[in-house]
Amino acid sequence: MAAQTDDSKYFVREIEKNDGCVLRMKQCYMGDVGCVVWDAAIVLAKYLETKQFYEPSTGVNMWCGRTVVELGAGTGVVGLMAATLGAQVIVTDLEDLQTLLSANIQENQPLIKSGSISAKVLKWFVALFNIAMKYVVHKLHICYTLTLFLFLPRGEDVSELLPHPHYILMADCIYYEQSISPLVETLKQLSGPETSIICCYEQRTEGVNPEVERRFFELLQQDFTCEKIPSDKQDPEFSSPDIHILHIQRKH
Repeated sequence: MAAQTDDSKYFVREIEKNDGCVLRMKQCYMGDVGCVVWDAAIVLAKYLETKQFYEPSTGVNMWCGRTVVELGAGTGVVGLMAATLGAQVIVTDLEDLQTLLSANIQENQPLIKSGSISAKVLKWFVALFNIAMKYVVHKLHICYTLTLFLFLPRGEDVSELLPHPHYILMADCIYYEQSISPLVETLKQLSGPETSIICCYEQRTEGVNPEVERRFFELLQQDFTCEKIPSDKQDPEFSSPDIHILHIQRKH
């Protein structure tokens, strides 16, 4: 009876993979923006299946064995796609989305063979907290480790996700103005010199969205390079002129 009550909160969107298997993504009837599958997330998920992620000579899927962190995972569709392709995935978001993430991981577990997936809480503002604490430590000559232990919420910062993953995935994370600086700082702390960041976002022209995008790229390009992926390298069916995919790398 309890399971039926829980299921009544959700409606399901099915996303077919290239191998014919189907991801069943639960979405919430009520909730914030992270409770539904957005178009940019589907575009990114299907992009992970395209031919550039396969070794031409052997046909081996290049996601196998790769470590992946998804930021702002929401329903978890992008991370789940990567896990079904063989990646070792951690999907991250705020506390109030952990139940939905867990439900979707459980729902799609039979599709995950050689890969793995788990969910963790990650708050981007904690990246800025780390910067502030380092300044305090420097000025007051106190122990940085002790300071973090006393003041930092457990399990909510990037230290739980290190060492640096092979890939960071993010879909439609360029949304809230107040989250831009924390997001960029999180990318700086989480990525290493060999980490590839794949960002997919829908370009929106109304309200503050153009300014939010401008500010994001202004901050990002101080420490990262960006390459836009042309539409002919994306999934032929799941792509749109308004949805952009970027490959982002730390500057050396």
